[in-house]
Amino acid sequence: MGGAPNRRYEDVTVGEKLPELSIPLTRTMIVATALASRDYQDVHHDPALAVERGSKDVFMNILTTNGLVDRYVTSWAGPAAVVKAIKIRLGAPNYPGDTMVLTGTVAAKHDDRRVEIAVRGVNAIGPHVTGTVVVQLRGSDS
Repeated sequence: MGGAPNRRYEDVTVGEKLPELSIPLTRTMIVATALASRDYQDVHHDPALAVERGSKDVFMNILTTNGLVDRYVTSWAGPAAVVKAIKIRLGAPNYPGDTMVLTGTVAAKHDDRRVEIAVRGVNAIGPHVTGTVVVQLRGSDS
């Protein structure tokens, strides 16, 4: 999905599907992104303590999920898109060894060139993340 040209507001239609993005969930990625976002909760990097606290393993933190959702939509929209809002809800944990598949649909368009994208990320357990991303796109006159 990288290197997408800038989407123009006029060229986007409600109901349009974004391309699927599969993200392998490695232990290294889960631990590194938690630490990179300064989330030092042991459930994100220490398997034994995660199990002791009731999880089957370490799991992805919300900051990483938020970043992946942002990346997914902005890769589709292009580098000129401005993210105005991200509202997500977590469900099933993202554990190492699984894959999360992100999908999206253009849910609405607004007169000020804002576009709402409904996003969903699913792993083998079920929906990991659901939510909406609002981006402002350029028009044909900008």
